[in-house]
Amino acid sequence: MDSSTLLGLTMLAYLLSTAFHAGQLVFRSKGAGLVGLFLAVLGLLIQTAGIGLRWTESYAMGIGHAPLTNMYESLVFFAWCTTLFYVLIDFKYKARVLGMFTMPLSFIAMAYASFSGHISADIKPLLPALQSNWLIAHVVTCFIGYGAFAVAAALGVMYLVKLSSQSGGTNTYTESALPALTELDDLTHKTIVFGFMWLSAGIITGAIWANEAWGTYWSWDAKETWSLITWFLYAITLHVRFTIGWTGKRIAWLAIFGFFAVLFTYFGVNYLLAGLHSYGTPG
Repeated sequence: MDSSTLLGLTMLAYLLSTAFHAGQLVFRSKGAGLVGLFLAVLGLLIQTAGIGLRWTESYAMGIGHAPLTNMYESLVFFAWCTTLFYVLIDFKYKARVLGMFTMPLSFIAMAYASFSGHISADIKPLLPALQSNWLIAHVVTCFIGYGAFAVAAALGVMYLVKLSSQSGGTNTYTESALPALTELDDLTHKTIVFGFMWLSAGIITGAIWANEAWGTYWSWDAKETWSLITWFLYAITLHVRFTIGWTGKRIAWLAIFGFFAVLFTYFGVNYLLAGLHSYGTPG
């Protein structure tokens, strides 16, 4: 069995997990939610094995690099980080309904990586700019941050859904299944803090790597610029919470808006803007 087969099974597990989490809300079934969590964990384990096997395949081909170097591999790792973060939150806070809002992101990332005609799943030699020991540190820190921000956005959506249901005076199962507003607000804040620390580490390691590869810590490349914009958006979110006391609906919207900045930094820059990070384009 090769890595592509394992990653294909991962995509199937995430799809089924999404379906069972949806069933938890539609059919008011806690059992469906438990199955959804089990499938998420199963998919995560299979995906971990798939990533490890792809790394081994790279060495077997005489290329030998971590599977973190192109759009296909980064999408797979993004799905892994997002799922891992959901599972950890579920185990710690029993927020199982969060899977309905996060597992679709993991499935979409895997499906897009697998079926998009613009993305190659081939294992290729590293470009000279990528041949550095900083590769793993930079990519891992950035994508752990991205995964956390994806979950923070999902929590923000959950907060707005819960608030809308309460404001409308409805007493639906969906509303009752969601955690309390104060808990959602607290989780959103903690998740943003966690993601912000990792994104900060990602920018720092990226600057060190840039100096090693190009002789400068910062060149205002499109990817660098939008990473900084994204960092400032989350910095502002944390700032207004600590200094002005913003909570609730405002933080939920900022978490969602911040994730759109993450998506543009990740996808938009690669598709629309040229720069030193052009090796990250889908092809």
